[in-house]
Amino acid sequence: MNSAAPAVRGTRVGPGALVAAAFIGPGTVTTCTLAGVQAGTALLWALAFATIGTIVLQEMAARLGTITGQGLGDALRRRVKTPLARLTMLALVVFAIGFGNAAYQTGNLLGAALGLDIAFSGGPRLWAAAVATGATALLMTGRYRVIERVLVALVIFMSLLFVITALAVSPAWSEIARDLVQPRLPEGTALVALGLIGTTIVPYNLFLHASAAAERFTDGDSATRLRHARWDLVVAIGLGGVVSMAIVVTAAAAQANALSSGAAIDSAGSMATQLSPLLGRWATIVFAVGLFAAGMTSAITAPMAAAWAVAGAMNWPRDLRDWRLRAVWGTVIAVGVGVSISGVQPLPAILAAQAANALLLPIVAGFLLFAMNDRVALGAATNNRIANVAGAAIVLITLALGTRALWSVISRVWPR
Repeated sequence: MNSAAPAVRGTRVGPGALVAAAFIGPGTVTTCTLAGVQAGTALLWALAFATIGTIVLQEMAARLGTITGQGLGDALRRRVKTPLARLTMLALVVFAIGFGNAAYQTGNLLGAALGLDIAFSGGPRLWAAAVATGATALLMTGRYRVIERVLVALVIFMSLLFVITALAVSPAWSEIARDLVQPRLPEGTALVALGLIGTTIVPYNLFLHASAAAERFTDGDSATRLRHARWDLVVAIGLGGVVSMAIVVTAAAAQANALSSGAAIDSAGSMATQLSPLLGRWATIVFAVGLFAAGMTSAITAPMAAAWAVAGAMNWPRDLRDWRLRAVWGTVIAVGVGVSISGVQPLPAILAAQAANALLLPIVAGFLLFAMNDRVALGAATNNRIANVAGAAIVLITLALGTRALWSVISRVWPR
């Protein structure tokens, strides 16, 4: 649920809040719920890693935008001089952002559709098509800001409910503390762990954060601007990570209670039982409204974000009325709705979308590290050795986990 750089101008909302908003989309609610259902709190370490990794990488993006006034796409285009290398870089950027956002859009549409299906029935395919139509109409007219603010307020309300419920269910805090720092992968959970990373460290946010920081932090000297940018992102992203962890904790508690009574959380509708300790019979309605709001907001802003990210990489004007940008966001919506109405199962599809973005993360993070070592553009703000090691570690850990997840999937499809 992201916005783009131009939306930040003239507002008090920092880019960190825009990045954190991506956490609480339908993909996060679904993936964190599946993590809690399948592994209890055992995968909290993946969320802790993802939250820290997001802060590390987004700090680099914010530093790039704040110091140079450039977006990541602009920085890459200016640093890569060889025509063939520049063409290869641009192709990878467009692929990573375009494919990643198309995958996210599938999850957004299915998430909003699940919320409507829980509330009114009719089937996810029907509602996914309806949500896509609404998102397209709003993007064409540009009259989506008021609706977006209402939807964001509903998502924030649902997020607060998850945090309060997590505290109300009296979890075993000693186990939570252990699972936050002790990496382990229970059998069959590698793809879920990768999904947790993919729903937290969002590749296109690295492009958007740099552009948004360049627009937002313009007052004072470079040190003051950078201090404000860092404070903004640490607080906002940290809170986003707390909400994600709260969803895992509530899902684990709800599954334990369901199993003790001979039931289980095995469908979108039963996911709402997480909020039962706090809301009772209203849990299903509130959950459905929140899931729809999260999905609908993201269904509007994710295609828009893809168009702006690709525009930066290709040196196009950042005007959504430009036919090239319309082609980008229109393609993202078209792919998303095509997959959504194809008959795929919503919950596995949403998880797969998050995992796909995690697999694309090393490409985009690698580009960011490349840009952050440009001493001509960044001067003293160039990455130091610690930042480079931290960034490389995030890339390598994600690669290792992605390789394990892929091997797990391949082993199931083609067993020995």
